[in-house]
Amino acid sequence: MNTGTLDNLLQTRVSALEAVVVGASAGGVQALLQIFSGLGADFRLPIITVLHLPDDRRSQLAEVFQQRLGIRVKEADDKETLQGGTLYFAASGYHLLIELDRSFSLSREEPLHFSRPSIDVLFETAADVYGTALLGILLTGANEDGAKGLATIHHSGGLTVVQDPTDAQVPTMPEAALALHRADFVLPLTGIQALLAELNRSSC
Repeated sequence: MNTGTLDNLLQTRVSALEAVVVGASAGGVQALLQIFSGLGADFRLPIITVLHLPDDRRSQLAEVFQQRLGIRVKEADDKETLQGGTLYFAASGYHLLIELDRSFSLSREEPLHFSRPSIDVLFETAADVYGTALLGILLTGANEDGAKGLATIHHSGGLTVVQDPTDAQVPTMPEAALALHRADFVLPLTGIQALLAELNRSSC
């Protein structure tokens, strides 16, 4: 999608956005660091991220990312109310859900696509809560988790972004998403980084 189309769509939709959800798997750490670089505490929206992790190991993603980013970073807690200007990571071993009162809940239900946390679970519950006010981003990964959830965001009227499979370290996840629906944007990491930065500028 060209820059003019991107700018026009952002200008008409950005003011209505209230949350961003992001999913990644294999190759995701570097991809996430790249797209979030440059974001500061003035970013107005909550960003909620699922990165596939070993189920039996405590995640240190929040600590690692907080050292490298300007935006506030933390692991999502059960019953915590979402706040803008914060990048949340799902804990290992738990599905992360968003409730109608815009708080988190954690679940130990069975893994989906061999994954817990599952991107689909986050995306689908976020779509139920935010509808047209949600931006969903799906990045590199080695399975199909997130494809159905991103399609749900699309059908709920939200904006959808898929990393260009040719730009992904592992293209399986982006390809699965594109097989289910036509994303609003198919972008390399540099384009997704620019979209997030422009989103914040356009809201000022």
